Amino acid sequence: MTQINSKIPQGPLAEKWSDYKAHQKLVNPANKRRLDVIVVGTGLAGASAAASLAEMGFNVLNFCIQDSPRRAHSIAAQGGINAAKNYQNDGDSVYRLFYDTIKGGDYRAREANVYRLAEVSNAIIDQCVAQGVPFAREYGGLLDNRSFGGAQVSRTFYARGQTGQQLLLGAYSALSRQIGLNKVKMYTRHEMVDVVKVDGRARGIIARNLVTGKLERFAAHAVVVATGGYVNTFFLSTNAMASNGSAAWQCYKKGAYFANPCMVQIHPTCIPVHGEFQSKLTLMSESLRNDGRIWVPKKKADAEAIRAGKLKPTQIAEEDRDYYLERRYPAFGNLVPRDVASRAAKERCDAGFGVGAGQAVYLDFAEAINRLGRSVVEARYGNLFQMYEKIVDDNPYETPMMIYPALHYSMGGLWVDYELMTNIPGLFAIGEANFSDHGANRLGASALMQGLADGYFVLPYTIQNYLADQIQVPRFSTDLPEFEEAESALKARIDKLMSIQGTSTVDTIHRKLGLIMWDFVGMARNAEGLKGAIESLKKLKKEFWSNVRIPGEANDLNVELEKALRLADFLEIGELMAHDAYDRQESCGGHFREEYQTEEGEAMRRDDQFSYVSCWEYQGEDKDPVMYKEALDYEFVVRQQRNYKN
Repeated sequence: MTQINSKIPQGPLAEKWSDYKAHQKLVNPANKRRLDVIVVGTGLAGASAAASLAEMGFNVLNFCIQDSPRRAHSIAAQGGINAAKNYQNDGDSVYRLFYDTIKGGDYRAREANVYRLAEVSNAIIDQCVAQGVPFAREYGGLLDNRSFGGAQVSRTFYARGQTGQQLLLGAYSALSRQIGLNKVKMYTRHEMVDVVKVDGRARGIIARNLVTGKLERFAAHAVVVATGGYVNTFFLSTNAMASNGSAAWQCYKKGAYFANPCMVQIHPTCIPVHGEFQSKLTLMSESLRNDGRIWVPKKKADAEAIRAGKLKPTQIAEEDRDYYLERRYPAFGNLVPRDVASRAAKERCDAGFGVGAGQAVYLDFAEAINRLGRSVVEARYGNLFQMYEKIVDDNPYETPMMIYPALHYSMGGLWVDYELMTNIPGLFAIGEANFSDHGANRLGASALMQGLADGYFVLPYTIQNYLADQIQVPRFSTDLPEFEEAESALKARIDKLMSIQGTSTVDTIHRKLGLIMWDFVGMARNAEGLKGAIESLKKLKKEFWSNVRIPGEANDLNVELEKALRLADFLEIGELMAHDAYDRQESCGGHFREEYQTEEGEAMRRDDQFSYVSCWEYQGEDKDPVMYKEALDYEFVVRQQRNYKN
């Protein structure tokens, strides 16, 4: 059997990263100038990595599908970024952040990687403050913190409801400096459509110029993928419509393992679906759960009256409201982790207590406004309230918000070792594109932390361990047969798509994919549904390749062709997700198998059989993938049934 080598250093948990850095290989400044690195993506992970590597002296080629790095989807993150500063003096520490992350991920994350993430978290805040990120501050001038789900301390740094945008502007400023110094060559409106291997190592990419339609070749000594996650497989999600998993998926098809694909996150605080022609969902920050209280009517008759428009939520007496998270999880209340809050909302709605169109619960700020005053609530969440009112046409200061869970984040992704390198030498994956830090459920405010940790403080060290042996390797010509072969295959794929000229639009088929995924691979899964989903996805893939219609020309600006290439990958990603969910016969975090739950409806892990990372290897077109296991042997943490009640 194939052995999975995670390269975790020996020694005490708190010393692994320091010991690694003390003994890693280095590249001296003169030799750095001889080495080229491709970074795909300009979100927090990609921009911070490109800026850091260029500052160190490497030559960086940076790619993004947007017209500017500032438009990467990281700007959409609202609530904050975690760090173990313990400014509130409420008992936080590096170890507690590590443990909350491991526990929140339902003990399905790699121990050493998570501790390193917690360890570098404080340096991220210092870095961002130095860049001028306008974090919220207390009256005395110290950085303010708020709480997020899955923690009993305040460790989340924030900039109102615009934290992701402000952090990205900080990384973008660092990146722009390197672009100005000609250390980073920036390629906007370029999409990576394949990775090129030479003698088994990643040596370049093929990118499609999204303005001209031309396929272009780029060579380097190493390739870093920082392209985010794949939850747009579900069509409706909180991700930008252009967010996709294609770059990572092409790496998978070239031999990189895809890890834990079934682990995706349902965010409990989203604006509910309001029509069948909706193209995306809007996230309302988890930070709202600090002061907002979640409830549904206690009486079905009241819920039915609200759904019929005969009753308003403000007319429901306090004693007739079920604050179900506070009732079920008194220790954490409304700040339970996302998977717990999402399933609880689904359970109440399925039982007939939902409001709105039946698939919504209330997030109510009346108590906070009475306690703190409207001005304080407005200072904390004003832009989020404005966004809600623009979309829903209802004033959340006067009427409770309506929320419901939606697809938000992928914990699965390309398998990487401790050095953030995939099993393909020279191919690295960082940020949401890899699987390594969040297990079966990501805690709120940890995505921004991982992206910046990987880009600023981890990859700049670990990539040197690989590149130190590459300084004698001359730059590669893009005329090599491997580049020619990759480009020819892509041209054939595009020509095949353009020649179909069927009757279904790309969005029509994508909506069908989304319904299959939500119904059978969504918040709750079971064996029968997953088996059926796999067959349905195979049929839908055949429909796509026989009946999709793509207008326009291939060698030109063609948004429909972009979407079609991504949808072809989503169809295959969905099938792998269903395979992984079917194979994992337990419930953990965001992966909830209905057959495996406690009497109280909580997730039931099976640690004796499923304490591993599932690593899937591509076997070829229309062939079932093969799964290898990386054992999650915990040395420093004792697994327990998650408890947010006391």
